[in-house]
Amino acid sequence: MSDFEDKVRETLANPQNQGEMQDADSVGTVGSPDCGDMLRMWLKFTEKDGKKVIDKASFQSFGCQTAIAVASMATEMLKGKTLDEASKLNAQELSGDLGALPPMKIHCGQLVEGALKNALDSNPSNSANDSASTTNTLANNINDKPKGSIRIVPLED
Repeated sequence: MSDFEDKVRETLANPQNQGEMQDADSVGTVGSPDCGDMLRMWLKFTEKDGKKVIDKASFQSFGCQTAIAVASMATEMLKGKTLDEASKLNAQELSGDLGALPPMKIHCGQLVEGALKNALDSNPSNSANDSASTTNTLANNINDKPKGSIRIVPLED
C-alpha cells in the first residue's frame, strides 16, 4: 500500500469539519460531471487585526474518499487565512499532508479548490447566503433542476 493511500485512510478515519455549518457567512458548491462528485464548502469569517479571516470551514461531499480527505485537510488549513491568502491556494496546496495527488485523483483537489473559490466569490455579507446555508443542503440539490453546464441525473432503482 502506498504512503498516499495510508494518509487518505488515516484522514478518513477521523475527517475534520465534515457537515453543514448553520451560521456560515458564505457557501460554495461545485460538481464534476466527469466523475459525479459534488462538494459544498461553508465558510465563517471573523475580524483579526483589522482583516477578515476564515474562522471556520466545513464541507459536505458526495464523492470519492480522496475528495473527502482533501476537503478535510483543506478546511483545517483555511483557519486563520485572509480572503486573499485563501483565494491564492491551489488544489495541490489544499491537499496538505496528503502530498502530491496521483494523476487519477487530481480532480479531487480541483473539486475542493472549486468549492473554496465559489464560496470566496459569493458575497460574505449577503444575508441570502445565511439562509442558503440552512435550507440548501447538498442532498436537497441533487433533485434540483440543473443550472449552468452541470447536469445531475438521479438514478432510479
